[in-house]
Amino acid sequence: MSKSIRQRLFAALAGFTVLLCLCYTGLALVIAYVTEDMLVQRLLEREAAVVSQHLRQHGELTPSGNDLIKTYVNYHDLPQVVREQVSPSAPRGEVFTTTGQHYHVLALDLVAAGQPQRSYLLADVAPVLVVQRLAQEVGGVVLGVALALIALALLLAYWLARRLVLPLQRLAQEARQLAPGSAVHFSERDRPDEIGFLARRLETTFAELQAVLQREQAFARDVSHELRTPLTLMHNTLALAEARPLGRQEQAQLRQSSDEMRATIDVLFALARAEQLPGDVVELRGCMEQCLLRLLDEHPWDASLLTLDLPERLDVAGNAQLVMLLINNCLANALFHGGPDCRISIAFAQGHLNIINTVQAGQPRRVQGFAHGQNLLLRLAQAMRWDIAFHPGATQYRVAIVPAPAP
Repeated sequence: MSKSIRQRLFAALAGFTVLLCLCYTGLALVIAYVTEDMLVQRLLEREAAVVSQHLRQHGELTPSGNDLIKTYVNYHDLPQVVREQVSPSAPRGEVFTTTGQHYHVLALDLVAAGQPQRSYLLADVAPVLVVQRLAQEVGGVVLGVALALIALALLLAYWLARRLVLPLQRLAQEARQLAPGSAVHFSERDRPDEIGFLARRLETTFAELQAVLQREQAFARDVSHELRTPLTLMHNTLALAEARPLGRQEQAQLRQSSDEMRATIDVLFALARAEQLPGDVVELRGCMEQCLLRLLDEHPWDASLLTLDLPERLDVAGNAQLVMLLINNCLANALFHGGPDCRISIAFAQGHLNIINTVQAGQPRRVQGFAHGQNLLLRLAQAMRWDIAFHPGATQYRVAIVPAPAP
């Protein structure tokens, strides 16, 4: 496609150059011939004035004093080749012959002996025609110079076409070499013209497409990983229900699996549209209090086991929906790892938000969703440019979050 653009541009420039050269050559020839005819006509008019004056002064029509011009009293005295091409009523005419003569005829309406009389001046101008002779003598040189100039113009057109199309070719080549997931950078992006604008727009478009593809792949992967475990638990529990009624433990498992799936789906959809969610200043303490109220409503946990140490107001940069999802999942995980009798401590110091839950001694380590829940929390934090780390221990489980400071 890039070669086609260059060829079309070269063809357009070359065609315009040749057309311009031919037009100017034709115009120069027309001006030369018109000038030549005007000169001959001017000579005839001057000779006609002399003949008319002599007739008025002496009463007779005398031959012309110019060797190229002859005076004819009657139309029938004109050469036959002239009479064949010029009618008697024509005031002037130009006659071309095959024998080399080139005639110009001028009719004179005179008055002789009180009677109107039409006479004629006939000029054989072949000896004084310089345009045709010039073309014969130096036409080869002029043609050579014209061809050389055309060749130079074609070389210039080729150079211009190559120079003008080269940035587009380079841009197309770089776009063709882009690999999925690779960094997008076009060398022409800093140009101040339309090509630079196109390169910058292509960079943005490619980057957005890659981000969309990455989110789609991550969404498909997360759906496969995160929903498989609760679905398996629900399927097994329902399979047991065919043999006997569900007990309280099985019902709790179904309820827990359903809650896990609902929370996971909320997180997955939030991550899938994270690029469209607006970023703003979020009051973290308010979000934390709302999440704690929701935790108390949904889980049988004693609020006296909570220790909260947060500033009166804590502004961070992020998205309110993602912040709520992140904190809700962290608190739900704290109860999952620590059990309903665990103590939860939430504190903010030196830019770090620590969520700590106690773990009973001797309690086996519990892993939710084969540790894929941590992956979702990491991606939630990365979507807001936050940092998050998990620190499991024998007596406590700590989640350290470093939110982005508010601007």
